[in-house]
Amino acid sequence: MKPVLFVTGNVPAYRVGALARLHEREGIEVCLFGGRSTHGGPPSAGTLPFPARTAAPPELAHLARSAGYRAVVCPTGGRLAPLATWLGARAGHKPLLLWASLWAHPRSAAHALTYLPLRRLYRSADAVVTYGPHVSAYVEAHGALNVHVAPQSVDNRFWSEPGVQAAADLPPGPAIRFLFVGRPVPEKGLGVLLDAWGRSSLAPGQAELVLVQADAPGQDGVLAVAGGTPARLREIYEACDVLIVPSVATATFREPWGLVVNEAMNRGLCVIASDTVGAAAGGLVRDGRNGLIVGERDPGALARAISRLAGEPALARSLGEAGARDVKGYSHDAWAAGFSSALKSLGLSAAVGSVE
Repeated sequence: MKPVLFVTGNVPAYRVGALARLHEREGIEVCLFGGRSTHGGPPSAGTLPFPARTAAPPELAHLARSAGYRAVVCPTGGRLAPLATWLGARAGHKPLLLWASLWAHPRSAAHALTYLPLRRLYRSADAVVTYGPHVSAYVEAHGALNVHVAPQSVDNRFWSEPGVQAAADLPPGPAIRFLFVGRPVPEKGLGVLLDAWGRSSLAPGQAELVLVQADAPGQDGVLAVAGGTPARLREIYEACDVLIVPSVATATFREPWGLVVNEAMNRGLCVIASDTVGAAAGGLVRDGRNGLIVGERDPGALARAISRLAGEPALARSLGEAGARDVKGYSHDAWAAGFSSALKSLGLSAAVGSVE
């Protein structure tokens, strides 16, 4: 079969394995149009394990309408790239799969111009593939009909590797250690977290809050450490017990997922997440099963969740153990299977056997 043209801006390191698995199943050619790569880390360095090329919007349109591909995957991100891909696929009578991540349209003057075109994409795509059921509900409310889920994934084998030593600069000490990993920007909710930590009134010897990649003011029981490589972050996870993801919705951003949740769950950490985190809205974090979910911008509720786990470390451990089991279903295989399901619905899947 002819390959599938997979259009995306960049390939961050965490996505390489997923695309490689999709290439094994379906045969793809990835076409990169560049742009910002803030979320998910910088583009992967080195040779990619699947065919890839770069192209500007005019060339994207040409490739999408060419006879060399059996289908085209179009992203929702980017300025002219989605439109060029859509126009090319329609001109070439190619089945179009839209890869969607938004579950709330950004509210700004610039984004207002993209609302109607995106709605047209949702309605006209032959199939839509989403990050999770929270995104599926959004696109279906905006007219999408043939919707499939490709669950967000990381390299579970790497993040769950046994025998990892805890970070040397985080020696055993407090009874329970909480962790925040994220950029110091408003949407990540660091201000809410620091407010909640102050309200929890935990003694420094009882609990500690570790901040990675966050320039936060000094506070009792709060330690800021440097991030770095994935291996370094894995060692930090190993030294901690609970990951806190307090993201908040802003006019221009709502957390599509939060891959730190997958990473931390693989290391057995319990997760406290706000209800505006995609991994919570999308079903990976489940309140009372593998973590706790609190309302966004509610430092009181977050403080109570922190204090609860600090007072019940056995509960934190049991929730973390459940998360380590649950995250196994969010694999690169499952992600690739979501796209195979969409292709199968159009009679275009090359995958052998049933779609998982």
